[in-house]
Amino acid sequence: MTVADWALRADGLAFAYAGGAPTFEDISLGVRPREIVALLGGSGCGKSTLLRVLAGLQPPTAGRVQFLGAPLPEPSPRSALVFQQASLLPWLNVTANAGFGLDFARQPKIARAEHAQRVQDAIAAVGLAGSEKRYPAALSGGMAQRVALARALARQPELLFADEPFSALDAITRAEMQTLLVDVVHRWHTAALLVTHDIDEAILVADRIILMGGRPGAIVREWQVDLPRPRLADGEAVSKLRLDILAALQGQRTTASTTTESTI
Repeated sequence: MTVADWALRADGLAFAYAGGAPTFEDISLGVRPREIVALLGGSGCGKSTLLRVLAGLQPPTAGRVQFLGAPLPEPSPRSALVFQQASLLPWLNVTANAGFGLDFARQPKIARAEHAQRVQDAIAAVGLAGSEKRYPAALSGGMAQRVALARALARQPELLFADEPFSALDAITRAEMQTLLVDVVHRWHTAALLVTHDIDEAILVADRIILMGGRPGAIVREWQVDLPRPRLADGEAVSKLRLDILAALQGQRTTASTTTESTI
């Protein structure tokens, strides 16, 4: 595949804070159009920092990022981000929060009618039609995350960056949001890069799983997930993949431990 065939392509990325050790190094990965990629890894491996670099929020120490075939020196208005916290503005209702940012200077100029239609469509897509006038104080955690997702969708992004967006939710709400993410990504013909530490979430959501580990962080292994949805219906295949990922994680940690001991 050429660079133009990827929604996002990164080659040889490295990052280190000033005066610090590398957070990650020699990272190369890509996200295809309309593909959901899960970046899986334990705490401290640098996956959230990598997402910020890939989104253009922080410049890499080395390497390059290309988005839609062009260099990415800063966040693109054709991408959107969803974080662990919904970060809704408490004085704005659902409609205003979902549309917040659409008229920022870096966003393409759109007519008022299109602005309203985009917001309405995004709210409906996340299942909040009828709740447009409610304020954040009256929303559950799951509803707040739906508004955050609607805010991202209203931008009509080519790529959705999501950093552990459901980790603070209860198990039932989290499962609902995972299903919703897959549904809206497919219906809105966007791509998604999901950062998660949850193996089951990665398996249930992603078309491809990239495992990150080590310190500094590096790509350990990759899996193409060709299981049909809903994936819980094929428990044996899901369990087999889960065990394979667990074995890779354990192998990576064993290697890291051995390396550390050899340097003492």
